Amino acid sequence: MDLFNILAILITLTAVFSYINHRYIGLPVTIGVMLIALSISLALNLLGSLGFGLKQHAEVLLGSIDFDKTLLHGMLSFLLFAGALHINIDDLMERKWSIGSLATFGTLMSTFLVGTLTWWVLGWFGLEMSYIYCLLFGALISPTDPIAVLGILKTARAPKSLEMKIAGESLFNDGVGVVVFLVILEIATGTHELNAGHIGLLFVQETIGGALFGLGLGYLAYRMLKSVDNYQVEVLITLALVAGGYALADVLHLSGPIAIVIAGLLIGNQGRLFAMSDETRHQLDTFWELLDEILNAVLFVLIGLEILVLTFTQQYLLLSLLIIPLVITARFISIGIPMTLLRPFRTFSPGAVRIMTWGGLRGGISVALALSIPPAPERHVILAITYAVVLFSILVQGLTIQKLVKRIITTIPYPENRDWSLTK
Repeated sequence: MDLFNILAILITLTAVFSYINHRYIGLPVTIGVMLIALSISLALNLLGSLGFGLKQHAEVLLGSIDFDKTLLHGMLSFLLFAGALHINIDDLMERKWSIGSLATFGTLMSTFLVGTLTWWVLGWFGLEMSYIYCLLFGALISPTDPIAVLGILKTARAPKSLEMKIAGESLFNDGVGVVVFLVILEIATGTHELNAGHIGLLFVQETIGGALFGLGLGYLAYRMLKSVDNYQVEVLITLALVAGGYALADVLHLSGPIAIVIAGLLIGNQGRLFAMSDETRHQLDTFWELLDEILNAVLFVLIGLEILVLTFTQQYLLLSLLIIPLVITARFISIGIPMTLLRPFRTFSPGAVRIMTWGGLRGGISVALALSIPPAPERHVILAITYAVVLFSILVQGLTIQKLVKRIITTIPYPENRDWSLTK
């Protein structure tokens, strides 16, 4: 099936699902379209078992889509830039130690905890998987996805600083998580030996190199934006920055996600203030907000449909039911320890750890990373439990975080002060 037909089918399905959700269901768009896609996938599986051929046609469509490349080397750069574009860098810098520790130390701790607990549970189930592949699962499931939860937090009238905390952590732990995943994947597949020097060099090259590369690209785009006053040209410059910058970072073996986040922060702050007219700001914001919503909706439709090509057994389902609470527990610990260590220097508001834990949704990045694992006996198990964790995260955590936020806010002793912050 050619690319145009694939895009036509995906966009049509996304539009129809969005309409049905808006007209009859009323869930947040990303969750609603994914739930509809998932329901249709399950219905097609049922029809397939009854002898109808619709499932085979759907599998052909999904088989034509390389999910990990579509997301990691396509959608991700645009989604990260759109998210970074609206982050106030002053607010981010006020919480730099909290966000930095959660995005780095927290992600590494979560990787280790999830990997170790998964290895123990698999052994209890009688499934053999090397410890390094368990760590690989820990690395791909640790990055959080703010896409679905941010809209819910706004609806719940959550404090702005809470949104900043979740958005900032997610933007950076996506990049860190991908780097950690790639390092562990090299070890698991035998591409490189377990050498501390090589691992450290690769990590520094990807993260620090990616940040500096993003800063340079962002500054170049900023100078170009400042020299013109035409919103059509300026929107094209930002598109070139995202697409070309991400592709070039990949060629140079630098972290594309980190580079695009840094560039997005620079354009969204310095560029917005000093390089754009009011008309350009309005047009640029409208364009990127719309593109962000469309890509997110398409992505979550893909997540819902992807179950058609995954292998699930009763053993995998039982395993997933045990892994899900372990992943949440690891998230709680990896959030709680950095916050405890920072407590002598920072003041955290009531319920911060609980909201950060339950609001740390997993999404398309985890699925894409799992699908990027080369063929191996461990791949099927990792794919199954990854998908189960992502579904639970989006459907259960995503639909209940609003109630948790409201309950915590209403139990604060000073509810009239709606502008409390997680970190001051």
